[in-house]
Amino acid sequence: MTDIKAVVRLEHPDIVLTETVSHDRSSKVKSVSEAGTDPTSGRFFYRIESVDFSQFEDGLREDNTVGDFERVIETRDGEAIYSFEYTDEAKIISPIISTASGVILGMENEGEAWVFTVWMPDRTNLVHLWDYAKQNDVEIELLRVNEYASLGDTDAGLTDSQREALLVAVERGYFEEPRNATLSDVAAELDISQPAASGLLRRGIKRLVVSSLTDGSETPE
Repeated sequence: MTDIKAVVRLEHPDIVLTETVSHDRSSKVKSVSEAGTDPTSGRFFYRIESVDFSQFEDGLREDNTVGDFERVIETRDGEAIYSFEYTDEAKIISPIISTASGVILGMENEGEAWVFTVWMPDRTNLVHLWDYAKQNDVEIELLRVNEYASLGDTDAGLTDSQREALLVAVERGYFEEPRNATLSDVAAELDISQPAASGLLRRGIKRLVVSSLTDGSETPE
């Protein structure tokens, strides 16, 4: 079996936060993959860049896909971490990727479209995304796909500890939305501290992203 890293572009007005980024065209939304979300909280975290957070938040209040939001912390000028609750009207892509046994390595907006970088255990698993797009009138485009040996069989730049942490996180449902496991659950399974587990996952995801977007010659820090 050969796993893949795919970059997919999707567009629909009801994909979460689309109306908000349309209202604030200076905004850039990126997923926070390492956030230790409580699987029962229904809250999701994103890193936001904007020249005017008040305009961004005006967009959130008018966004039919957002039920509630909170500016958790401003990390620096023009950048902050937000948490969101989604409404029933929101089209959420991550559960579809989870159903396909995939993991979201990265997500960000490109104007009003959304670009997902995903890992999947086999190229045929992408059909779940295309079926969902067809059934929900979502525009979809495959930008790039790279094939690799299975995550369990290749290093892809990963250390043994990073690979084990990622596999445990996938098996426990840590990458699903809403999550079926917390960072604490993953750490307990690995018998390490939460900060150590977070570091392994964060660095492992970074290495997977680098391996999917480059020829492997670039070494993550």
